[in-house]
Amino acid sequence: MKFLLKTLAGIALTAGVAQADETVTACLITKTDTNPFFVKMKEGATAKAEELGMELKTFAGKIDGDHETQVAAIETCIADGAKGILLTASDTSSIVPAVQQARDAGLVVIALDTPLSPIDAADATFATDNFLAGELIGQWAAAALGEEAANAKIAMLDLGVSQPTVGVLRDQGFLKGFGIELGDPNKWGDEDDPRIVGNDVTAGNEEGGRKAMENLLAKDPMINVVYTINEPAAAGAYEALKSFGRENDVLIVSVDGGCPGVQNVKDGVIGATSQQYPLLMASLGVEAIKKWADEGVKPEATPGKDFFDTGVALVTDKPVEGVDSIDTTEGTNLCWG
Repeated sequence: MKFLLKTLAGIALTAGVAQADETVTACLITKTDTNPFFVKMKEGATAKAEELGMELKTFAGKIDGDHETQVAAIETCIADGAKGILLTASDTSSIVPAVQQARDAGLVVIALDTPLSPIDAADATFATDNFLAGELIGQWAAAALGEEAANAKIAMLDLGVSQPTVGVLRDQGFLKGFGIELGDPNKWGDEDDPRIVGNDVTAGNEEGGRKAMENLLAKDPMINVVYTINEPAAAGAYEALKSFGRENDVLIVSVDGGCPGVQNVKDGVIGATSQQYPLLMASLGVEAIKKWADEGVKPEATPGKDFFDTGVALVTDKPVEGVDSIDTTEGTNLCWG
């Protein structure tokens, strides 16, 4: 298993260190409170806050894309005297003024999973290397197809229209891994490779995945490779393919590594998925807020990157040469949700 378990370090000291008898308050603001990824993130943050004697307040959007609720949550955290915010932003650029307001008020703001745009709008980012996550499943899919990769018909099931975002990183990583020349790496849908049938959006849920898959099958019923932003979208895509009698001859790849997704890899619904570690992201984020409150120290990025890399691993029971992977037994031991 090749993911990072590093201790937080930093050297930038600032004013505002908490008093010894002061309970440190942190906020966790996620995109939703229903996606298993964010449920596990909340669990990890809650457990670490309890361990460190901190108070954790949690907020979530009503749906993925609920920007206004996230802005209101930031304002609440500032008013409540929180020392820091852990944030998975729905709108990575529009949230920046609210984040700056929090930073101006002395809070440390750490983006989890989804980098802000620009990335340095947050004090730090703890995330999977989402481009690498996409690249791994792209490399695996191309190798699994072999010579037929040159004739692939690919459906791209993305997150939403907002760009750039974590969905863009995964999309672009997949295409690069598959061997397709990218257009603007900060957006999806501008490539001209004829193997791409088209892009559609899923909102990262099963129903969205089903509808997007149906739309792209209407465009070309002979699609044989499906990239999906996450495993709920992959499950929906599979159901759509099943209704067309295509579930056994289409290769689906995804990103997340939740327990239902790993089970779908084991069952053959998904060929391979890139596994993330949201509990680690959240627990390290809480530790970072405590360190900021106690010592005025902010976390540093992983050397050579502009974020703190919390790791990724490809999960498949059909390994291919040249692409490191773990099987579903190990994936199950590390999964969440």
